[in-house]
Formats: sequence, structure tokens, C-alpha cells
Amino acid sequence: MSGLEQFPRRCWAEIDLAALERNLKSIQAALPPRIRYIAVVKADAYGHGMHQTVARLMQLGVDMYGVANVAEAATIREIGGGGWSILVLGATLPEEAQYLFEYDLIPTLSSPEEVELVDRMAAKRGRTLKAHLKIDTGMGRLGIWHEEAPRLFAAIKAAKNLKLDGVYTHFAFAESDIEFTDLQRRRFMNALAKIDWLPRDQLLIHADNSAGITSFTEDSAYNAVRIGLLQFGITPYKQSLFAQVSTSPIFSFKTRLSLVKRLPAGADISYGRTCKLRRDSRIGILSAGYGDGIPRSLSNLGYALVQGKRCRYLGRVTMDQTIVDLTDLPQEPSVGAEVCLIGCQEDSEISLAEFSDLAGTISWEILCSITKRVTRIYKTSAATG
Repeated sequence: MSGLEQFPRRCWAEIDLAALERNLKSIQAALPPRIRYIAVVKADAYGHGMHQTVARLMQLGVDMYGVANVAEAATIREIGGGGWSILVLGATLPEEAQYLFEYDLIPTLSSPEEVELVDRMAAKRGRTLKAHLKIDTGMGRLGIWHEEAPRLFAAIKAAKNLKLDGVYTHFAFAESDIEFTDLQRRRFMNALAKIDWLPRDQLLIHADNSAGITSFTEDSAYNAVRIGLLQFGITPYKQSLFAQVSTSPIFSFKTRLSLVKRLPAGADISYGRTCKLRRDSRIGILSAGYGDGIPRSLSNLGYALVQGKRCRYLGRVTMDQTIVDLTDLPQEPSVGAEVCLIGCQEDSEISLAEFSDLAGTISWEILCSITKRVTRIYKTSAATG
């Protein structure tokens, strides 16, 4: 035992890998058999931990991994992912390109210039590298603008050392703007029609992610889907096809009470005197703050579960501590008592969605904001059902 591991936990996250397995099986069961599963595990698997989640996913029959950059891809290879295809979803910087070959990665290419650069590098190494092309249908980030797609297709066709493995796009507002998403789909299909020199059944064609999966009719050209949040039990939007798929959150966020004390009515508390107590109060000090991942925007707004009851945050969330109101609890909790910030305690729950909504942000930002000083604990029991 070394470093911080020797000390008692003040704040920690629990990751249920058995629930991850159940979620993935549910998603796979909902997909038509012909649809390939791209497991998106960027940003340390959305804060769940790259090593542990990818190791579990390797047992479950995913077809490909999606990551943000070559460093994340290298991590998967080091875990033992030699037999899996890895798609780099972000643009590859010139000085990173050598690692595409070292780790046998699939780059996303958005311009003829990128195609030519990677093709030259492949030629020097005597290698053939798979690549995916990205079409910008209205997101405005990576990808060539859909009307200019023939230039990109011509470049990849001329490349002697690149193999076109897939083409994809990214929807800007799939969760609610049906009209614009349909426009993006038409733009994408029109662009694909320009690849008349390669049968579509030789390509991975993908556009949908967890937020809005509606593409998979029998005659659809799409044959792959990118799944990130949903496999972690987070249904991003109710409009998603997968809103009806049975998944459960695999992440919970917990801390402990470091102090319990009483203060009189009228006391001004917290930085900036941002809370005045309206009654004689029993308060608790949580061993967590924004330095752990509780957003400062939850000041005077958030709740924590103590003894299965909701206890409101009082005053500002500070770097290392947060004050909560324990006055209405039937019994005074002891110092060191477990507190649930996200997840379930007894019969009560604070969901990640509720926590995020109160903070004025989105679930995936919260997950990516839980800091490294929060110990991750992995529950590894076998999945059932």
C-alpha cells in the first residue's frame, strides 16, 4: 500500500462493472444484428476509469473503441486491446501521426491535406492504414463541409497506402431538433452517394450516438452506432430510441461527515455570508467540495442524502468542504457517517440527471469533473440477468 491508498476515504466514487455489463447486453439486444457497436470511452471513459471499463468491455463483444486522441488509444493498447479496432474521433496533430502506425489506429480524416499527409507517412513505412472520413453536415467542427465531400473522396481514392474503412457524421441537435437532424441525414446520404467506386457494404457508416438513434430500418445505409453515455446507464434524452432500453447507472458519488454541530437562528454562515440560518440548526460539514467535483453552482441549491433523507446545501460550496442542513433528521448522525451525493441511499435517490440539472449543466460534464483525488472503487461481481 502506498501513497493516498493508505488513508481512510473521505470522498469516493463507486463504479458497478456488473451493471456496465448488463447495460451493454441490453443495448446489443435492442440493435439489429447487422449493426456494429462502437464503444466510446473517451475522457477516461467519461470519468468512470479507462482501464477498468475497457477491460470489462473487452469481454463483451464490442466491435470497435472510439477515443478522442492517440494517447487514449495507446492506453487501450496497453490494457491489452491488440485485437480491437480503435477509431480516433478527434483530429490527429502532425506530431501525433506517427502513433497511428505504432499503435495501429484508425484516424478520422477531414481534409484532402490530412489524407495526403497520412498517406505519405504510410508509404514511408510500407504500411496500409485504415481511415474514416468525416462529413460536416451542420455541426461545424471536424469533417469536410458536405458540399465539398467529393474532394475528400477523390483524395482517399487516390491514396495508395490508405484503406477507406468508414464514413461518418455528427448530429448537432438529435435529441430535440428533428427537422434539422433530418436535414443533416439528407446531407450525409447525398454525400455518400458520391462514393460510387466502393460498395457501401465494405464501409462502416455511422451517425447516431446515445442521444438519438433512429436510423436502423431494414433498408438503412447505416451499419454502426457510437455508444458512450448509454452504456454507463445514462439515457441522455428521453427522445432517444434507447430511452426504452433497460439500463441502470453504474456510477455513484459519496463522501463522509467530518463534523456535526449546532448554530443559532440568525447566524450568517459560509464565505460571503451567503446563508443566514432561519432557525436553530444542526449542520454537518461534508468532506468534499468543488476540489472533488461538487459544482460551485450548487451553492444553496444542492442536496445530499444522509440517513436516506435529503439534506440541503447551506451557503457556498467551497474547495474542500460543503455545509448541509441536518436539522430535520430524526437522529443526529455521527462524525464519519456516509453521505451520498449522487446515487441511492436507503429508499432515496439523487440521480446524476437531477444533480446536473440543479448545477445548470449536463451529466457528462459532471462525470468528467469528478477529480482525481476522488478514489474510484470498482465493484466487479459477475453480471446477472
